[in-house]
Amino acid sequence: MYVKQAANVVELLEFFATHGEAATIAEIADTLGWPRSSTFNIIGTLVEKGYLYEPRSRGGYFPSPRWQTIIRQIEERDPVPTALIDLIDTIAERTGETTALASASGLHVIMLYVRESRQPIRYFASIGTRVPIHASSVGRAILVQMSEKEREALYRKLVFEKYSTTTPMSIERIEAELRAAGERGYHQSQSEYIADLAGASVPLPFGGKRLSIVSAGPVSRCLERRGDMAAIMREAISEAGLRDDPGALLPAAG
Repeated sequence: MYVKQAANVVELLEFFATHGEAATIAEIADTLGWPRSSTFNIIGTLVEKGYLYEPRSRGGYFPSPRWQTIIRQIEERDPVPTALIDLIDTIAERTGETTALASASGLHVIMLYVRESRQPIRYFASIGTRVPIHASSVGRAILVQMSEKEREALYRKLVFEKYSTTTPMSIERIEAELRAAGERGYHQSQSEYIADLAGASVPLPFGGKRLSIVSAGPVSRCLERRGDMAAIMREAISEAGLRDDPGALLPAAG
């Protein structure tokens, strides 16, 4: 489902994050390619709700501190634990590749925390990045934590879009990948969703949540290193005193 009005608000916030200063309605409309009337209505609504203001009279609009207050309240209720942030940072340092913590979000997984590689050629991801749950190693590392009935219910909703020649295009292929990961000791991917990207992932059940970790980078650098990257993850998990259960790699039943 895609609701244009909601998407426009998000796009507006991303505009201000990039623009970095107050902007007039004309500047916003021209940059985002929106009709002036629609831009006026969106800006007016957010001003009325207290989410935008004019730092200087007729000098353009900018997000108010109200966003920060709301976000802080949300973070206080469902924060990413410091232990997991430190874990991701450690793995990223040791692998030299972009590393992320992910959670399920419908038919996708969403990145809750990301530490990008310092390499100029790297996997570009950020907090909020989403990837298909079935066409990514990080997604399958969450799928494997679901019961068979949960997976079957999810599979019925999947649309098998072919992103590349390696994209899993059937339920049987996905289940085979889960079984192979159990034997291998980690989940892996090669350009299934994003071209020229290879990665390794492991499940990370934590605090009753189904989470997973992925470390990924260009195929030329990471394809043959996936086993080593997975070993680094598991070692870091063990050192952090977090759960490192090999059984979590096996597809759940029931």
